[in-house]
Amino acid sequence: MVPLPDVPSDTLKFWLSQEHHHYLRPEDRDFPAPLKEINSAPVHLYLTGHLSLLQRPMLAIVGSRRASTQGILNATAFARALSQEGLTIISGLAIGIDAAAHRGAMEGNGQTVAVMATGIDRLYPSDNQALAQQIAKQGLILSEFDFGTPARPWHFPHRNRLIAHLSLGCLVVEATLDSGSLITAQLALDQGKEVFAIPGSIHNPLSRGCHQLIREGAKLVENIADILNELPEPNGKTGENPASPQENFPLESTHPTFPSVECLRLWQNMGELPMTLDGLAKQSNLTVSQVALMLTSLELAGHVAWISGGRVQRLVHSPPGFP
Repeated sequence: MVPLPDVPSDTLKFWLSQEHHHYLRPEDRDFPAPLKEINSAPVHLYLTGHLSLLQRPMLAIVGSRRASTQGILNATAFARALSQEGLTIISGLAIGIDAAAHRGAMEGNGQTVAVMATGIDRLYPSDNQALAQQIAKQGLILSEFDFGTPARPWHFPHRNRLIAHLSLGCLVVEATLDSGSLITAQLALDQGKEVFAIPGSIHNPLSRGCHQLIREGAKLVENIADILNELPEPNGKTGENPASPQENFPLESTHPTFPSVECLRLWQNMGELPMTLDGLAKQSNLTVSQVALMLTSLELAGHVAWISGGRVQRLVHSPPGFP
């Protein structure tokens, strides 16, 4: 294996001397076959972690960097459940939905692949340093960019094409209409792969990208069975049918720790969008003091979260059909 001229051989040799570091060219046995089919195929890959994951069936989970609290919970829950079904979750190591997908996968069975838009020695964003270190131990990180390459806007579409080609399909959790996640989804559609999207409120800008994908033929997703039933064989557990999703979402049994019936009713009436304390009090015909007290109890129980702008958002920890 001979390094390319623009990669100093001493630098590459030193990097490869470290545990779980790999360098692949298209002629190497372990180079992923799907990436050889790209018109602008990568000329090499730098990888850190478990190389065997390149041969595993993968599903991409992508979405907004500015994800909502509920979007983070959904991405984590879907990634965890799909990972437990044997799928390796692949994403872009960005903040928001990508990071949640990686974390959820590692909570499931530890199999996740992160594709970088920088050199493998230049983590972006730096906020994900601890996450990247965990992925390197449990999963796999890869980049086609040379050492020292910083983040550039045009690098992210290049990264997205690798994600789309390596995966069996793509799940978009949340996305605005100009989200880069839609690039990954479109690349997957162009290859004839399955694209899935989680719907949301018509008033939420983070739902509009998903709704656009659904209008264009993506499958509306409410549970993991919606995904597993559409993927080509072999899926995570070949020949096995995933557990049938619940037809209803019984709040009382799914959330057994509501502090009181009044708190449960307030939570049920909150809707999907964040609300201010005054707005929630007015909607509930309660005083601000009453609502504030109940929200404190709900926050301690993990059913709501305060976000920017002094607003509170209802949380649903498991989408319908999840254990």
